[in-house]
Amino acid sequence: MGVEEHKKHAIQNISFAVVTVSDSRNEATDESGMLIKEMVGKRRYSIAEYRIIKNDRKQIEDTMKELLDRNDVDVIIFCGGTGISSKDMTVDTVKPFLEKELPGFGEMFRMLSMQEIGTAAMLSRATAGIARKKAIFCIPGSKNAVKLAMEKIILEERGHILWEARK
Repeated sequence: MGVEEHKKHAIQNISFAVVTVSDSRNEATDESGMLIKEMVGKRRYSIAEYRIIKNDRKQIEDTMKELLDRNDVDVIIFCGGTGISSKDMTVDTVKPFLEKELPGFGEMFRMLSMQEIGTAAMLSRATAGIARKKAIFCIPGSKNAVKLAMEKIILEERGHILWEARK
């Protein structure tokens, strides 16, 4: 089956949860979270949940559990906390929940990022996977990273990923 045939089956009615992980942002200053919501809205998908949480293992874990239990969420995007500093907890906390990892997401993200920021792209631990038939993405919190991840990867493949995950 070719790419076009696969994309014919892509899920179209998709609801997103957007979680900004930050110790310093609030709704007025969360430009990256707002950008995700705007990009999702332009594609006429819905936002089932938007929140900002601290870069704290327990908050990330509790949020993940809650969103996985919700029937109105298909895609969960964690924005922020994906770097290598000691306070970056998102990837380490989310990964144990993933039933299947999508290593290609991180690889593609870093490859595309390298074209924009050079070898510093290797500092990103952007990752994705499937849990309970939902697509989970952990992306960096900068606006440029959000735009890249959403435009070039997530919004391109969201429906195909969900279709495959639900088989």
